[in-house]
Amino acid sequence: MKPVLVSAPSNIALIKYMGKIENSGNKPTNASLSYTLENLRTFVRVTPIEGPADQWKPLVREDLEKLELSEKGQQRFLKHFQNLKSKWEVTGSFLIESGNNFPSDCGLASSASSFAALTLAAAEMFQQIKPHGWGTDKRVLSELSRQGSGSSCRSLFSPWSLWQEEYAQPMNIPHADMHHIVVVVEASKKEVSSSEAHKLVTTSPRFDGRVERAEMRLRDLIQSLCFDDWHMARQIVWDEFIDMHRLFETSQPAFSYMTDASKKVLADCEALWKKWQDGPLVTMDAGANVHMLFRNDQKKSFEMYRDLFSKEYKTLAFEGVKAGVH
Repeated sequence: MKPVLVSAPSNIALIKYMGKIENSGNKPTNASLSYTLENLRTFVRVTPIEGPADQWKPLVREDLEKLELSEKGQQRFLKHFQNLKSKWEVTGSFLIESGNNFPSDCGLASSASSFAALTLAAAEMFQQIKPHGWGTDKRVLSELSRQGSGSSCRSLFSPWSLWQEEYAQPMNIPHADMHHIVVVVEASKKEVSSSEAHKLVTTSPRFDGRVERAEMRLRDLIQSLCFDDWHMARQIVWDEFIDMHRLFETSQPAFSYMTDASKKVLADCEALWKKWQDGPLVTMDAGANVHMLFRNDQKKSFEMYRDLFSKEYKTLAFEGVKAGVH
């Protein structure tokens, strides 16, 4: 059998997945909507090996960031692979190598791209061994990927992905090739993991009503994007990530991902929106970094924001690409 090498993109949720049903294999408490970040990718290589157990190693390439996984992180990754092996009823040992072309563990959804890539690579490898296994249907693989990392199920679809329960599905929404900026104000490992955040937010008094708020915003955001009401979309996306971060700040115990630099970037974005009465959709994940999505016709604005923030922070900027082109 030949080694398999695949990649999968990260994604940024505009309606957030935060809070999951206990003992459900990462089923969410509310639906989420994400935009796929085709340029931010995890690469996974699967190679059959001799030996008693599966192994993980970083994938070393010049175009990839140096990846270090804790022992716990390695075990989580390998456990998902072993669950997939049992689904296909495949035996034998494999070497799993993975690497990102962006910093991991800093709010850039490396878990999403990592587990999506691992699921795709495993499926491709196992189909060589058992062609009549689970197949390569993306909805099936999305459901399997979700069991390793919830948000990863959205990374199998592009450019828009809706996740409600078992699996994600593609959404036909305008703005398929937006420009993307992420201002990396903090690239070190997060003190509170996303998995821990999912547990803690349920202790916040603001969690009551969270599902209803998210579902209402989801409906309104899809409508505003489809009817090209960019101002409304911007406000909904802003309110949604602020709502999530307030859950963090009011949980027991309280914690926060926002830094002074995060707040400064957000303030600058607000000031520019007020000045020009136009601008990007602005959001944050469970981390300190700030994401901006620009319509394809906002290239000058995209370049202006990129040049502004790159003077002070590491700024990743990508011109819009069609789904599947990278």
